[in-house]
Amino acid sequence: MHIAILTFEGFNELDSFIALNILRRVQKPGWRVSLASPASHVRSMNGVVVEAQSTLREACAADAVIVGSGRLTRDVVADPALMAQLQLDPARQLLGAQCSGTLVLARLGLLDGLPACTDLTTRPWVQDAGIEVLDRPFVAKGNVATAGGCLAAQYLAAWMIARLEGDEAARGALHYVAPVGEKEAYVERAMRNIAPFLARQPMTA
Repeated sequence: MHIAILTFEGFNELDSFIALNILRRVQKPGWRVSLASPASHVRSMNGVVVEAQSTLREACAADAVIVGSGRLTRDVVADPALMAQLQLDPARQLLGAQCSGTLVLARLGLLDGLPACTDLTTRPWVQDAGIEVLDRPFVAKGNVATAGGCLAAQYLAAWMIARLEGDEAARGALHYVAPVGEKEAYVERAMRNIAPFLARQPMTA
């Protein structure tokens, strides 16, 4: 099972790293989570340089993909060569997008007919792409999910874990990262946000 988090130049550390950390709480043989980038190294919006763990080609073959956000996302969607590399398919993959990553899915035509969530800055750009934007942190339909707000990354990660490994695995991952003294309330709130979108049976490797 490979989950790739698309991480471009100017990426938002919270979006990529929170999802990465929560997803890696699943301790199962063959469970792999990677930061996938178009270059060997990318620099975050705050100057943190990270090494890519997988390529965009590997990400396109992954079982699940999260499109992270960043301050240069409009440059990403304006680059035909880069966008052409993103051969994503909700018929065979779980797809998620965080904040401005929603714009990437919109430009790829993967949100046609679907409402979406995004951050306040990206909202008008996604609307300009013809997508209805909801005033909520998370929404999913079928195999496509979007989240708005940096700390909504937990919902994307939990949704993917629940779809791939079941609710208890998602609860366990969230419980690990939740603040001490607030764990039960934190987990219940997160699960309430994703529960309406878990009607389909979990995907299995």
